[in-house]
Amino acid sequence: MATREDPRERIRRERDERKQAGLAAERRKKLRGYLVAAVLIIATVIAVEVVISGGGGGQSGGGTFESAGGGHVHGLGVNPADGAVFVASHNGLFRAARGEAQARPVGTSGKDVMGFSIVGPNRFLGSGHPGDSENLPPSLGLIASSDAGRTFQPVSLLGEVDFHILRGAGTRVYGSDSSSGRFLVSRDAGRSWSEQRPPGALIDLAVDPRSPDRVIASTEDGLFASGDGGRTWRALGTQIALLAWGAPERLYTLEQEGRVAVSSDGGRKFRPTGEVPGEPVALMAAGSELYVALADNKVMRSADGGATWSVRTQV
Repeated sequence: MATREDPRERIRRERDERKQAGLAAERRKKLRGYLVAAVLIIATVIAVEVVISGGGGGQSGGGTFESAGGGHVHGLGVNPADGAVFVASHNGLFRAARGEAQARPVGTSGKDVMGFSIVGPNRFLGSGHPGDSENLPPSLGLIASSDAGRTFQPVSLLGEVDFHILRGAGTRVYGSDSSSGRFLVSRDAGRSWSEQRPPGALIDLAVDPRSPDRVIASTEDGLFASGDGGRTWRALGTQIALLAWGAPERLYTLEQEGRVAVSSDGGRKFRPTGEVPGEPVALMAAGSELYVALADNKVMRSADGGATWSVRTQV
């Protein structure tokens, strides 16, 4: 008779497997980057005009910038102003309008957009590292855009913080600083911050659409909920997953293996809904729609809670 594996041992084993899978994915991404660079060099020698034109008709950024693609995807968002999908990546911010299959770069800086959150029509928050043409410190702190990502302005913590997890709801902003591990909360749209104790090493955050004080954290030890803006936490479950909370009754989890589940009671109970067709790196919900970025830089969309998926765009 088979012995039942201890839950804590199972979590540790699965965590180690995820880490190894992540390292393998990073190696694959670097290899793809080297291959793309080699192709671009050859193409430049053969026909400079072709490289400069890139994908054609894109927003500013240059042929090489377009052809190189988005690099590693860090975040996703849908602009309420026009329904365009935005992809935050290592090579900048990309946009795919309704009906467009190819996402195109926004702006000219090519900054490494790490943390990313759309907080209103044409209003974006971000963090990360400056582009080559920007005379800014290596860590951007909190930056904000009021023109749908074409330009960003520093808000606070410039040169001090690199948010890899960034979530905004109204005037509330939650951020996790990758360099220090600090969990920071702002109640005035990011102008000032207080430090709170996270329930563990953060993987993702999701904010309740009805209440900016209620937040769910995904950590290496499972899911935790806070009802007071991150001051106190209570355990929800052992899932280790990406999170998306697009509607009050639809809190989604996405595990590394691709399994999607949904909760209608704020994370107390989940039911499986489907699987994503690839290795997930980012998850986002907009109303009843789910979006996931895969390791091959495809962005997939589901209108039925993750049961079926179709390609929305590519960076």
